[in-house]
Amino acid sequence: MNTFLIIVNIAIMLLFLGLLIRMQRKHVSFSKRVFTGLGLGILLGAFLQLVYSADSDIVATTTDWYKIVGSGYVRLLMLIVIPLVMVSIIQSIINLEKSSELGKMSAWIIGILVVTAMIAAGVGVASSSVFNLNADQIEMGQAEQDRATSLEETLGTVEGMSTPQKIIEFIPSNIFLDMTGERATSVIAVVIFSILVGIAVLGVRRKQPEQAEKFVDIVNTFYTVIMRMVTIILRLAPFGVLALMANTVALTNIAGIIELGKFVGASYVALITMFIIHMIILALFKLNPFTFIKKVLPVLSFAFTSRSSAGTIPFNIQVQRDSLGVHSGTANMAASFGATIGQNGCAGIYPAMLAVMIAPSQGIDPLSPGFLAQLILIIGISSFGVAGVGGGATFAALIVLSSMNLPVALAGLLITVEPLIDMGRTALNVNGSMVSGTLTSKIMKKLNVKKYNDKAAVNKDIAL
Repeated sequence: MNTFLIIVNIAIMLLFLGLLIRMQRKHVSFSKRVFTGLGLGILLGAFLQLVYSADSDIVATTTDWYKIVGSGYVRLLMLIVIPLVMVSIIQSIINLEKSSELGKMSAWIIGILVVTAMIAAGVGVASSSVFNLNADQIEMGQAEQDRATSLEETLGTVEGMSTPQKIIEFIPSNIFLDMTGERATSVIAVVIFSILVGIAVLGVRRKQPEQAEKFVDIVNTFYTVIMRMVTIILRLAPFGVLALMANTVALTNIAGIIELGKFVGASYVALITMFIIHMIILALFKLNPFTFIKKVLPVLSFAFTSRSSAGTIPFNIQVQRDSLGVHSGTANMAASFGATIGQNGCAGIYPAMLAVMIAPSQGIDPLSPGFLAQLILIIGISSFGVAGVGGGATFAALIVLSSMNLPVALAGLLITVEPLIDMGRTALNVNGSMVSGTLTSKIMKKLNVKKYNDKAAVNKDIAL
């Protein structure tokens, strides 16, 4: 009987996938297909939750089958991240009018990411205070105890790293290892390698122009092929969103969310507040925030369901370049840096909220100027190198809490609501990277404002 029910659940998924395929054949816009996939995923997940319950064997087996579509799509995106970042950054640099622009571009992108992460930390502090969150309000069960123990063991591997050591981790020593994505900082390492290659080509162009042009032709050919691969993979986004959302809703612990509802509510208030701040910043630079929101919503939807900033990089780059009019090199660097540096949700809001919740249990006033200044500064520094995949926020929290001499066990107490909150955090991380790319392009006078304001310039290539 269980096998029959699992087959029925798979058949429903296939039916929904067929509907999305039909919409694609009728040339329904890409954005509408993504949001249709999101809605169908919520309905399917809710159906599984209500009929079988989140911890049933039927749901576990069904979601395993759904992962072929959902996790398979994320893996395809991860597959293309390293070659896309490498080739596109090299191509962007060799097409720069002035090599000095590279340093300015990087400085603005990283500066905006880190500053907004520090602002996000302040938002997290405010939200925790308004909701009067306290670590003592959360009860610890066996699963939470196990998680807390695991985090304390993990802490031993990261707390000994000084800030200079963390910076050294960015520098590649074996580019072939980093091309496998083995390290949390692999994307940044590939970025650094690609920048070195691009600068080398600029030098060769001055002394041996013929050799440089041969290499440029090869890079441009690879870039064209890889971008075609990106387009093919991104067309599958509605299907991936459907499966990812169905699994997320089906496996969500409703009881745990209700128990920790206050923390969930405070987290989303902070996340939404930071989204609004992003929009205000855009408006201050005379860019229409509503146009921005409309164009990036499909990207944020995927980031929300996949919980992977790194997996969203190809989608992020394409929308920045083709929909927002961001300079190609800037879009590539902003998306790449934003996956591991200055994440507003994971490295900004989340550690700040935990620190404020834990501080009273250690006899510390979390609103004292000294504590706040130290917390925001540490968050700014530690926001470098947070892994752009699910779980990166926990790593960031370990670094911040240990640097503040606070116990790390609280992060383990939130295990039941971690996936739900991580969805919002990832969307904010990705939005922050797109804001940094857009603002940097505008500051350096390379933003195609006409394309930015063109309402028709929305994922044209993907929608074909």
